[in-house]
Order: sequence, then C-alpha cells, then structure tokens
Amino acid sequence: MYQRILAAVDGSSTSDRALQEAMRLAQDQHAALHIVHVVDMVPLLWDVEFTDIEAIQRALRQAGRAVIDRARETAQSAGIEAEAQLAEIGTPGQRVAGRIVEAATTWPADVLVIGTHGRRGLDHLLLGSIAEGVARLAPMPVLLVRGP
Repeated sequence: MYQRILAAVDGSSTSDRALQEAMRLAQDQHAALHIVHVVDMVPLLWDVEFTDIEAIQRALRQAGRAVIDRARETAQSAGIEAEAQLAEIGTPGQRVAGRIVEAATTWPADVLVIGTHGRRGLDHLLLGSIAEGVARLAPMPVLLVRGP
C-alpha cells in the first residue's frame, strides 16, 4: 500500500513515537523510509548586535544533524535502511510545516508520519501545531501519532 514513508522528527519523545510507528509501517509494507528534521534559521536573520550569527547557525545545524543521526541509527538498529535529510528554513514567512510538506512532496512520500502533542484550548492557540499545519497542507495521507 505505502512504498515511501516520510517521518518528521524533532528529537522529542513524541517524535520518537512517530518514528517508531513509521518504522513499523515501513517493515510491514516493505517500504522505503525517509527521515526529515527542519532547522529554522529565520530568527537569525534579525540584525542583532554582538551576536555571532554564523556560530549560532553552525550550532543549530549540528544539533539538527544529531537529531537526524540518532533517528537514522534507531531505524538501522531495527534493520531498516533510512535516508535522512536536514532541511532548513531561511526565508521569512516560511514555516516548519510547509518545509516538511515540501520535503515529503519532493521525495515523494506516499504517507507522512509526524508526532502531535495533542494540545487543546489556550495552549493550542498560543503554541499552534506543526502537525496540524502538515495535515492541512499535505497532498498525501498524514499519520498523526499522539505523544506520551
């Protein structure tokens, strides 16, 4: 049914659960797994005096690669070969959800798996939801995995 599964990860326990679900689905469907993590560089475009922007960007990329490497190692330890992608946002107005959907469309994924914290009410209003944005934008099916 699904031959190409994309899992979006951010290093949280919720995204770990989503990765586990994507791995189960990949094993069950004998599908390819692609893992993506998005780093948002836009706040660094602000002109902030006495800040080493390049050092912060290197640190963000390094942290993002650590998230991707850990996710890929998790998949490989389960016997699943996985491609991994570190995607960046460098344009004001671009959103993490949109960048995830762009990665899923470009690859192209048959299904996108992402974790959701399941926030409601004021928390949801204030924090928003990347998973909700992905579900609204994605042209492919989206599997939302609830956090612990």
